[in-house]
This record gives sequence, C-alpha cells and structure tokens, in this order.
Amino acid sequence: MFVTRLISSVVLVAAAFAVILPGGYVLAAALLFLSLAGYRELMNACKLDHGLKAVGYVGIVVYYLVLVLVQPGIYLFLTAVLTLMAFLALYVLTFPRYHAEQVMSSFFNIAYAPVELSFIYLVRSHSYGQYTVWMIFISSWICDTCAYLTGILIGKHKLSPKLSPKKSVEGAIGGVAGSALVGALYGALIVEPVVQEPVTVAFLVISAAGAVISQIGDLAASAIKRNHDIKDYGRLIPGHGGVMDRFDSVIFTAPMVYLLVLILLRG
Repeated sequence: MFVTRLISSVVLVAAAFAVILPGGYVLAAALLFLSLAGYRELMNACKLDHGLKAVGYVGIVVYYLVLVLVQPGIYLFLTAVLTLMAFLALYVLTFPRYHAEQVMSSFFNIAYAPVELSFIYLVRSHSYGQYTVWMIFISSWICDTCAYLTGILIGKHKLSPKLSPKKSVEGAIGGVAGSALVGALYGALIVEPVVQEPVTVAFLVISAAGAVISQIGDLAASAIKRNHDIKDYGRLIPGHGGVMDRFDSVIFTAPMVYLLVLILLRG
C-alpha cells in the first residue's frame, strides 16, 4: 500500500509539472477532467441520479469553455447562475421526482469541486502565474506533509477528535509553519531573482494563509465522507482514492491563493 501510494504521488507531481508549466488549454483540459471526476464522486457519495448528473456535466463543460474562451468575470458568474436555473428547470419539469435538497446538493457539488478547481487556472493566468500557481501546492501538500510529521513527533492535543482523531493542534501549527517557511524560501531563492521584485513576504503570507485553509478543506471533505458513511470517494488514484480524496485541500486552497495574489501581487 505504501509503495503504491508513493508511486502515485510521484506520478501526480510529474503530471502537475506537465500540465501547469505550459498552462493554457493543457491546464484547462486537465482541470476539466479533474472537475468532472470530482463532481461524479460527490454525486455518487450523495446518491444522486443520472438526470441531475447530466445537467451538472453540461454545466461544468460550459463553465470551462467560458473560462478559457471568454474573459473571466461576469460571464463565469452567469454560467453558474444558468446552471442553477437548469437544475431548477429539471426539478420543476419532473416534479415530484426530486426533492429540493437533491437539487441544492447537486449545485453545491459543482461549486465545491469544479468551480474551486478552476481557480488554479486563474492563478496560472495571472502576471506572476508561472510562479504563484505553485503556492497552491506548497500551501496544501507541503502543509499536509509537515502536519503529519509534526503530529507524529510532538502531537498531543486533538484538533478534531470526532472528525479526524489522528490530527493534532501541534500538527496543524507545524503544517502552517512548514508551508510558510517553504513559501518564503521559494520566493526568496527562486522567484525574486527572476522577477526582480520583493515578493518573499507576500509568498510567506500566501503560503501560511493557504495552509490554514487547506486544513479546513481536508476536514470538510472528511466530514462529507463521514456523513455518507464512505471510506474513499473513488479509486481513480491508486493508494489515494479518488480526486476528492487527493485534491481535497487543493480545492479549498486555490481560491484563497488567487485572492491573496490579487491583493498582494498586483503586477
């Protein structure tokens, strides 16, 4: 199991480089695939049927087409609203086949994975995107690793006993500190010499804030699994589970990184 998980992790990192470095259509296509897979996993977890799934799939594809082909902004918001209207149209036309909670869950699942994942594309499209996009993964995957190691070494106080008994307060702090350190070193040693701008402090803040949010994302995904009595969302990634199991923290971190990039790195 450990070997399988390690191999999958190496493949994921290689795949991340392969799609993020070129950006553009390649990155958008990869994110669309992950979004459709993540949406399917969430819909299956909620035990929602093919009619609602079909509306969601179409909405996600249209959303990503607008993201890539049209200037992001109000049109993305309108696409999301039109998708909600399509769900409500299905709800009304087939009444009483679906309950309101099912329709709301279906739309929530689009906002949760596909829309939040799209912020990776938006970060990559920023002026410093080829550098700042990696802050999403530093904030999430580095945080996860540092939190795990810190928790093993000095973890004593449970962070969320009922939801995730193995996570500790010390581990959470260690995860944020580790991400902040790696983010600052990344900014100082790699980015600043290239862009000739003082970005180290901004990178430290972004990675620290992103690390806090990433842990909330991790716990949120775990809470949904517990609510629906499932161990993993899927089997797409050997040793890890599904898209929602491996990218749970990345999904939450991407919008936060994008927001802070807009505030702190206006270039």
